[in-house]
Amino acid sequence: MTTATPAVRRATKLTVVGTGLVGATAAYSIMARGLVSEIVLIDINHQRAEGEAMDLNHAAPFGRPVRVRAGDYPDAEGSDIIIVAAGAAQKAGQSRLSLAKTNVEIMRQIAPKLHEAAPEAVVLIISNPVDILTYAAQKTSGYPVPRVIGSGTLLDTARFRFELANRCSVAPSNIHAYIIGEHGDTEVPVWSLANIAGMRLKDYCPICGRGCTDDDLDQLFQKVKNAAYAVIERKGATYYAIALGVARLAEAILRDENAVLTVSTLLDDHYGIRDVCLSLPAIICREGIREVIPLKLTDQEAEALRRSAETLRKVLDSVGF
Repeated sequence: MTTATPAVRRATKLTVVGTGLVGATAAYSIMARGLVSEIVLIDINHQRAEGEAMDLNHAAPFGRPVRVRAGDYPDAEGSDIIIVAAGAAQKAGQSRLSLAKTNVEIMRQIAPKLHEAAPEAVVLIISNPVDILTYAAQKTSGYPVPRVIGSGTLLDTARFRFELANRCSVAPSNIHAYIIGEHGDTEVPVWSLANIAGMRLKDYCPICGRGCTDDDLDQLFQKVKNAAYAVIERKGATYYAIALGVARLAEAILRDENAVLTVSTLLDDHYGIRDVCLSLPAIICREGIREVIPLKLTDQEAEALRRSAETLRKVLDSVGF
């Protein structure tokens, strides 16, 4: 009797470029979930990357086996996923788009090096302005469109569901609602498709009993849209939520989940929008984005999405794209 040889699980590798608060916390979140067997940290401040690697390695005995080390771009070779968190950080009162020129120049330098080292990787952009930098990475790296993904409105959608959950006294996991468009001031709430337990929001309102007015809903959305400003004003930076968000995105890729997540990608004739990166719900698989889901938006929502795209297109023009 012959015994079948057990399948050997292929080692998985993650590279994080930029080990500031966001990048380091993302590495920690992915390590805590046990998603990869090797993590490489790259930073212009190599000593900082070494320190983060040491700290994460000291946590390894409390979780699944993982090797963490500081490196340089050639060390990204063989990476399944590369997270780009490098760039200037958003300051209190500063819009994400105002970071564009500085961070686009950084991306122009980073993206080709990543493709040279790890041409088969899926690249996740989480630096801001994320839609502009996703476009810059797409145009300067050589990666195919499905494998360059911006975190986009992944976090905004989570904030939206959190605020709706508080308002409606329902667990966030039971709320389906999306923020689309720019990760920023022109983002668009898709009120027309928001639902709880399969019921449109307006149909659920009598069950909830709180009696939301249009002003109540607008105030809720403003709280979502301005959440980053509120956090930065109080503690200087946001990093926990986006780190867990990108860990969830990495998990969907590595496990080939076909999960639906709102991420930024290069659009080609969606709602009349072309040659700009912004967020729509997309099916995420091992190869990156399998497809973008065409939502049935109201005319008002579609027009707001086009205005969001126009804002981003103007910024792209201003930085040489």
